[in-house]
Amino acid sequence: MTTGAEPVAAAHPLADPQFRWFFAGRLVSLLGSSMVWVALTFAILEASGSAGDLGIVVASYTVPLALFQLFGGAVADRFSRSAVLVVSHLGSGVAQACTATLLLTGNYSLLPVAVVAALNGTLQAMSGPALIGIVPELVARPSIQRANSLLSGTRNAAKVAGPAVAGLLVAGAGGGWAVAADAVAYFLAAAFMSRLRLPPPVRAAGATLLRDLREGWGTFRSLTWVWTGSVALAVINFLQAGIWGVLGPVIAEDSFGAAAWGLVLSASAAGLLVSSVVMYRVTFVHLLRTGHVLLVLGAVPLVLLGLDVPVAVLVVGAFLSGAGTGVYGVAYETSLHEHVPNESLARVASIDTLGAFVTVPMGQLAVIPVAAAFGDARVAVIGGLLYALVAVAVLAVRPVRDLRHETGRTGP
Repeated sequence: MTTGAEPVAAAHPLADPQFRWFFAGRLVSLLGSSMVWVALTFAILEASGSAGDLGIVVASYTVPLALFQLFGGAVADRFSRSAVLVVSHLGSGVAQACTATLLLTGNYSLLPVAVVAALNGTLQAMSGPALIGIVPELVARPSIQRANSLLSGTRNAAKVAGPAVAGLLVAGAGGGWAVAADAVAYFLAAAFMSRLRLPPPVRAAGATLLRDLREGWGTFRSLTWVWTGSVALAVINFLQAGIWGVLGPVIAEDSFGAAAWGLVLSASAAGLLVSSVVMYRVTFVHLLRTGHVLLVLGAVPLVLLGLDVPVAVLVVGAFLSGAGTGVYGVAYETSLHEHVPNESLARVASIDTLGAFVTVPMGQLAVIPVAAAFGDARVAVIGGLLYALVAVAVLAVRPVRDLRHETGRTGP
């Protein structure tokens, strides 16, 4: 049984017109979304002069985004996923247009902006599971990894380009216009996705939303490789969000400055982009196993943060981390698409996402008091080692090790 790398024997996903429309809509939506928080942050601070207002608006978006994930998964498995994406993107376009209007007309008020942010968060919770669940409906199974690599690459590129474009718009025209650009992006994405023609799934007579949620939970629990991965990622995200997201800038400010920290973050983004290119060309028979092995690289920059290494070494570590986690992301999503029943895919993905990311705010809140008690460097090193230990521990689970990827090849 081989576990080595093999060329991908699959067609180009963009050769399919359905996937092209989805890809275009997703790209436009990602670019708009990657711009908006930079724009909205400065626009709210300028309009209100209050960091408290900004915190309330951010929370108004993120709380419903988490709360309605499960509901979004059930909706995406019950109705046509293309229709769900069109409606959610249209709604988000309207929400952002309302926010832009309030900002551009000088009528900023916290309550309506927070309400619109909550609406947008709810709509994004609806669209997230549908975005995951729709891929197997658009491309043939041997092309799923390539499709996920393309989507991952554009997502990572948008994270790099979007904030830069938003910064230019904010500096040149103001944050309100950048929010308006995000609204236009959502409307364009809805127009592209309206070209998709996917029928609604066949549902059992009398099936209720509550029954759908119970069935989704049952499927999630039955897939050992899914729920163990979700538990592991919950721990990893707790450590990553606190140490890299919060403590990292603190250590950087004390040690080597904001400019060098920006270079480190760019190296991580570059690693993500490189991994997307590699995963478009190369695959593995045991794809999930390979993803978990390379996920260990995510621990490298956390440990390096606490060792006071030269910036150049940290840059290399951040690049390796981005590359490793990028491979893991493609491997995990491809495994979901190949091995979770399509009729339950969005629900399983929504449960998985909620479980894996509910620990992010916990890590963000916990890291500073823990670092104050034990020291920044010690927390970074120990947290990085725990990250690596958890990533390796998942490999002890046989369903994770043995899950086979559909490479599109014939024979053993």
